[in-house]
Amino acid sequence: MRRAAQAVEQAAWADLGFLNYTRAHFDHYADLLESFPDFQLCLVDQERGYPVAVANSVPIKRPDVLPQEGWDWAVRHAAMRRGEGADTLCALAVSVPAINRRKGLARVLIRALGDLAREKGLTGPIVPVRPSAKKGHPFVSFEEYLTWKDDSGRPFDPWIRSHLACGAQIVRPCPRSMVVEEPLAFWETWSNREFKESGAYAIEGALAPVAIDVERGMGRYEEPNLWVSYS
Repeated sequence: MRRAAQAVEQAAWADLGFLNYTRAHFDHYADLLESFPDFQLCLVDQERGYPVAVANSVPIKRPDVLPQEGWDWAVRHAAMRRGEGADTLCALAVSVPAINRRKGLARVLIRALGDLAREKGLTGPIVPVRPSAKKGHPFVSFEEYLTWKDDSGRPFDPWIRSHLACGAQIVRPCPRSMVVEEPLAFWETWSNREFKESGAYAIEGALAPVAIDVERGMGRYEEPNLWVSYS
């Protein structure tokens, strides 16, 4: 079942594999999932006995001010403290493969994370939310994007809407939630293009442009997320 759950997570994030190369993810993520197995949730299709969606979380000690580093901070913090003094559940991922989306599974997992927090005697969860529709507007500033509304006056982004519908409160943006800094060849592979000039470039799936520095031979991606908190 564990391998099947891992396959579900990999399928959900396959197009965003470059995010596996944040330093925090590369150094700590897999180890954290192994260290806190009872903080990982899996939805199983009862008829097939096969996972259809997963959620990953870790126990942390919540600071007075949630940091701008978001996801990367949560992973590093959890890896360093190993649950010591933990008072809050932090969700790291809710993974639903494309074939299983639009079935309400993500909201089921969000609510299950709240149940898990209470079961463990923790507050939360808190979540560095990855606003899924931002990928269609990479050159729009995150501050502006967060002001957008749909026709009903709700937040434009569907994943933010889902969290608010489940009872979350917006805390603050975390503009450097996931940072990937890698050589030019890395970004050329992911974008399937050659970078001959320095500048900001959009790549498939990214929420913001990648800053390419041809002189240094490096590219840096800073992904903005939004901290939300559940009571």
